[in-house]
Amino acid sequence: MAEDNDDLINDNLEDLNNQEPQETITRITGMYKEWFLDYASYVILERAVPAIEDGFKPVQRRIMHSMKDLDDGRYNKVANIVGHTMQYHPHGDASIADAMVQIGQKDLLIDTQGNWGNILTGDRAAASRYIEARISKFGLDVVFNPKITQWQASYDGRRKEPINLPVMFPLLLAQGGEGIAVGLSTKILPHNFIELIDASVKHLQGKRFTLLPDFPTAGIADCSDYNDGLRGGKVRVRAKISQLDKTTLVISEIPFGTTTSSLIDSILKANDKGKIKIKKIEDNTAAEVEILIHLPSGLSPDKTIDALYAFTSCETSISPLGCVIEDNKPLFVGVTEMLRRSTDNTVDLLKQELEIKLGEFEEQWHFASLERIFIENRIYRDIEEEETWDGVISAIDNGLKPHIEHLKRAITVDDITRLTEIRIKRISKFDIDKAQQKIDALEEQIAEIKHHLAHLIDYAIAYFTRLKKEYGEGRERKTELRTFEDVDATKVVIRNTKLYVNKEEGFIGTSLKRDEYVCDCSDIDDIIAFTADGKMMVSKVDSKTFVGKGIIHVAVFKKKDKRTIYNMVYKDGSKGPSYIKRFAVTSITRDKEYDLTNGTKNSKVLYFSANPNGEAEVVTVFLRQVGSVKKLKWDIDFADILIKGRASKGNLVSKHPVKKIELKEKGVSTLKPRKIWYDDTVQRLNVDERGELVGEFRGEDRILIITQKGIAKTIIPEVTTHFDNDMVIMEKWIPKKPISAIYYDGEKEIYYVKRFLIENENKEEQFISNHPNSFLEIVSTDWKPMAEIEFKKERGKDRKENEPVNLEEFIAVKGITAQGNQLTKEKVNTINLLDPIPYEAPEETPAAELEVIEEEDVSSSKPTASKENKDTKSDTDSDDDIKLDENGQPILF
Repeated sequence: MAEDNDDLINDNLEDLNNQEPQETITRITGMYKEWFLDYASYVILERAVPAIEDGFKPVQRRIMHSMKDLDDGRYNKVANIVGHTMQYHPHGDASIADAMVQIGQKDLLIDTQGNWGNILTGDRAAASRYIEARISKFGLDVVFNPKITQWQASYDGRRKEPINLPVMFPLLLAQGGEGIAVGLSTKILPHNFIELIDASVKHLQGKRFTLLPDFPTAGIADCSDYNDGLRGGKVRVRAKISQLDKTTLVISEIPFGTTTSSLIDSILKANDKGKIKIKKIEDNTAAEVEILIHLPSGLSPDKTIDALYAFTSCETSISPLGCVIEDNKPLFVGVTEMLRRSTDNTVDLLKQELEIKLGEFEEQWHFASLERIFIENRIYRDIEEEETWDGVISAIDNGLKPHIEHLKRAITVDDITRLTEIRIKRISKFDIDKAQQKIDALEEQIAEIKHHLAHLIDYAIAYFTRLKKEYGEGRERKTELRTFEDVDATKVVIRNTKLYVNKEEGFIGTSLKRDEYVCDCSDIDDIIAFTADGKMMVSKVDSKTFVGKGIIHVAVFKKKDKRTIYNMVYKDGSKGPSYIKRFAVTSITRDKEYDLTNGTKNSKVLYFSANPNGEAEVVTVFLRQVGSVKKLKWDIDFADILIKGRASKGNLVSKHPVKKIELKEKGVSTLKPRKIWYDDTVQRLNVDERGELVGEFRGEDRILIITQKGIAKTIIPEVTTHFDNDMVIMEKWIPKKPISAIYYDGEKEIYYVKRFLIENENKEEQFISNHPNSFLEIVSTDWKPMAEIEFKKERGKDRKENEPVNLEEFIAVKGITAQGNQLTKEKVNTINLLDPIPYEAPEETPAAELEVIEEEDVSSSKPTASKENKDTKSDTDSDDDIKLDENGQPILF
């Protein structure tokens, strides 16, 4: 029997060993199920996101509470403060020290001593054992009030810590806040101290307000898409870059979120990649930012400034995200609503503070009145016969009853007990008058507090006004607000790559170094190419790209370029007629092949030219000797052909075979003068009709610029040009039009008048003396300007009447470096520019003008010239539109 059992067991074991292993699923239950949610909630509520009530994260709140515990008016070692904070904060000392340094660098709540790092250079603070701190006067004023603070047990239950500090100021918006939690983040940008107070006052007054960021690193900010600090908003911040001289740029302010080190690194990387070109860079930053960028000679400083914005950290984009904690839940809210809630919370805290003070003063008044009754009526003598404590209490109570009608509350046992504690010495020296004065003073204070409570909004406005007066000095806005114009990277990139073409095989690229050189380009450029069969393609710069065999023209393509005009004559098919057309290429689809002919197979380009300013040349057409054709040669002027879309068929040249077409005469631009506007918002020129019209400009026309420093110069109008803030005149320059100026010579202390012309259009010249006290009083570009002198009144003399001055008659036109003539020997109060004397200026000689037609399909456009210019879209109507001679040739002239 035992043997049979052993055999059965062995068989079962063999069956188990032969079975394949099975997957088992272990389900997580119990506390594991909630762990991730608990962790996420802890990080959101206890570490990363600030509370809306006081604007603090837990670690910041505990640091401030610890500093208040240790506060005795003197500096404390940061290491000591960190150690004390660890009684409330269940984390390591490093995180507490880092958080404290961040608060200290914001220069609002903490007075710092020692090396606390540098937000400009990115240098770290010294170790916490070397630096010291104490609460600032502002922090003591607006952050702490134990009487209105709600308390909770610390993490180990040994101490009490504040749930929220009673902050009576929009601290979160002033300091800003940033944090990454689990599943969400927050990024609240800092705002200006004074503007926050003004906004709080406006909110209390029921007025609208707008809040925009203000960064401690200054810089220039475009907040047009700020979106009230909510998700989806964007703030563009730029470094402040100015031109020191023709080969040196100065960065004096940096964007928020960068340091001078990271900024310089980004500039060097852009230089290494060939996006910009610099000679060397120097960092002279100390208390103020100063980064010198030295440029190679011949490089445009304006284009380099734009390139720095386009390719380096000189321009950054910040995406705000207003997320705070309210009632232990994340709340996404804009900065306007944050300020409203903070201001309303401040009003509530002020009310609580007043109510507590009112209760304290009323209690003082109550006991002072009891004390006076007790001593003045000698009620203390009634207890001499009493032997028990209850008897003493009863005797005093009975003695007070006849005198307590005016009291504001009932007498308690505690009140009577306090009366029994009055010392005999105090009773013997009691002064009734002083006691009454004290009661009167308390009544005045009680009345004042009740008045504040009845006019709480006015009291809150006065509170914010006091904060602005006491702490607002030196906290003016640092960041300049301005609207930016997008920088076109293709216009400012340094073209340090060479482009080559193999015309026969149809390849273009930067690696074809054995083939024909075309031009310099950059790796972000687009290249436009035309082939002999009338095809066109635009493609990105690459090492080698096939665009089609028989390339006839290659160039860097400029988007939305209306000034470059292509002149073309093509043959429609192998036996068709020839057509002439002019067109611009403003928009395309990259790598798409466009047919510029009529689409007939075997079409061929007979003549092609690309003209950067719409030039129209004269060409000679030669026909083949076929049949009875008599006129085999004539000239065509492209100026007689309208500029239309690239899809237009063109005008008929000849139905007979063309032998060749030769250039006879180069042409001039047939485009209208380009209208240029100046947009003061972005301080840039444009051709999009934004701002004020500067004028109409042809190829050689320039802009005259005069600054308050007495500097005059002319420039070629380019949309990349940067303009100084002290510019007083910007207009189209007329070379023969004199400039009139009155300036004060600081060395001789005399006003001078001068009239001059710009002698060197490529040179920037100062036309007033360079003494530190010299300044430009008025300047005019009128043909016959008039000014008025207002004289100072001298003692013992009547004030001299205002004197008009005709500047044209006062002095002749002289050189720009001439000193000029003395204006007057009298003491001058002010000089005003009057309306000029009417004068008809000489007209400029107009150039030939033809308008560009933008539409691609111009079949419906009306002809503006003779019938010869009408676009022939079919062979059937061409003979009706164009006059032919006896040989069937078009008569164009």
